[in-house]
Amino acid sequence: MKDLKVEAIIRLVRFVMQNNYFKYNGQYYHQIRGGAMGSPLTMTVANCYMFFYTRDIVRQIDNSGGLYLCYINDLFIIINWPVRHFMQQIDRWNKFDENIKLSVNISPYADFLDVHIENKDGQLFTTVYYKPSYEPYYLPFNSIHPMHMKKNIPFTILLRAIRYCSIFQAYLDEREKLRMALLLN
Repeated sequence: MKDLKVEAIIRLVRFVMQNNYFKYNGQYYHQIRGGAMGSPLTMTVANCYMFFYTRDIVRQIDNSGGLYLCYINDLFIIINWPVRHFMQQIDRWNKFDENIKLSVNISPYADFLDVHIENKDGQLFTTVYYKPSYEPYYLPFNSIHPMHMKKNIPFTILLRAIRYCSIFQAYLDEREKLRMALLLN
């Protein structure tokens, strides 16, 4: 790989992206737009594209003293701009690429990935966030999975609660929910 020129890598990536085929109901299809879901190459290309897409956005946020976080295609921005100005910026950013649309949630709380973040009278509070489709089911203890996997589940979900709950009472509430969920499995 070290001897490959950038142009060769770009040509190889383009070849793979333009030659995606899949089979559905016994019929073969040629994907003409986008990339194969879950493909390591598609994810890499998407991450590279988003890096360049968000460069100007990140620069503006940083220059204004705001906070910009990104995980794959989820963005989280905190900035002290007037709402009207922020909405104009979102409209402008949404014109960078018609296939990418930024949505806005202006409120004292937000859910980013699996963290609920809330501003209560100038204090920032965080807890674990569960999507509406969440079901409290974990790997049943009597499954045939290796014991280390079964033992790791309580450790991992409690560690997440410790990391995400900014106040002790929120942690205790979360721990009780997890205890009940694990007992029901």
